[in-house]
Amino acid sequence: MSQPTEANVLDALRQVIDPDLHKDIVSLGFITSNKVEGGTVTVTINLTTPACPMKEKMEKEARELLEAIPGVTEVNIEMTAVAPTLAEAKGIPGVRHVIAISSGKGGVGKSTLSVNLACALAQTGAKVGLLDCDVYGPDIPMMMGLKGAPEQVSREGGVRLLPKEAHGVKTMSIGYLIPEDQPAIWRGPMVHKLVQQFINDVEWGELDYLLVDMPPGTGDAQLSLANLVPVTGAVLVTTPQAVSTFDVGKAVGMFKQVNIKMLGIVENMAGITIEGKVEGAVPGSDMELTLSGKSRTVKIDENGKFSTVVDLFGKGGADTLCERFGLKNLGSVPLHPDVVMAGDGGVPIVLSAPESIPAQRIQEIAGRIAQRIAIQAFAELPVLQ
Repeated sequence: MSQPTEANVLDALRQVIDPDLHKDIVSLGFITSNKVEGGTVTVTINLTTPACPMKEKMEKEARELLEAIPGVTEVNIEMTAVAPTLAEAKGIPGVRHVIAISSGKGGVGKSTLSVNLACALAQTGAKVGLLDCDVYGPDIPMMMGLKGAPEQVSREGGVRLLPKEAHGVKTMSIGYLIPEDQPAIWRGPMVHKLVQQFINDVEWGELDYLLVDMPPGTGDAQLSLANLVPVTGAVLVTTPQAVSTFDVGKAVGMFKQVNIKMLGIVENMAGITIEGKVEGAVPGSDMELTLSGKSRTVKIDENGKFSTVVDLFGKGGADTLCERFGLKNLGSVPLHPDVVMAGDGGVPIVLSAPESIPAQRIQEIAGRIAQRIAIQAFAELPVLQ
């Protein structure tokens, strides 16, 4: 029997197509190591993002193709990932991508989504940071279960702050620097100075993603971030109601003016599930529910249970925005009391209840954000002639 060669390995792996970039992983340069010793094949496949939702599928496909090569008796595959970035981008040292999480108005759950998205990305093996730029309502410390001033270290050029870390995520917030009950009554130049300090004077280290929780609206913090560091893209958070989507439209216009790409829109608080059981009910019968004076009919199943989704804030706001501005709908997250309890307790729901529907939706959204960044970064890499 003939012995397999490294060329045989590459030929086989050319059949594995990256679903986002639509090219084979050999042509894309994802094979960073290829060794053949007798019948043992050992390869390293370096993907564009640690949060790639297709990682397991691609590994399975590669393994099957390699095992089918004549003479192969053992296959070892190491899946690695480095988020690609532009070589000429000058931003925060060691940080590959800066993602702004913003909204047109307050009260839409932007900070809750920020902490959960950060933790979801960290769970994939990515190196993640979370910067709280919401000067007037810094909620990140509470939601991450952190308090107290950050450590300071002396470095060449001055004193630097060390991020406080929880759940595998490095964080920094004005909430660590002022007393909990003291408001930040600051004008624009002070906000700009704070954002500048968090960018230049915090020792973030190597990060794949730095998520920035922005204050609501289109004010000083957004403009400061756009002027101080290359932002890979922005994620806008809305609720389905018309007033929220109206304000998000203004935020879209602001990001376009400062040349920040839109990664997409997340619809939060997208309905709440009402469930119950009626003892002795006839399976298949109807039951009438009255909610805020409005009636609806729900079916009772064979176990006497019923379920219905109530759209407290309307429906379809994100779809309308995406159609209007040509944006990507990254997904929706339903209302759930556990999300609030998890945030108040300092353990985001993607960690405290990972099997819950809100947690699964957020994990899917995190994967889509990582995909969008990988596609964008790869498309903008310089082409060697």
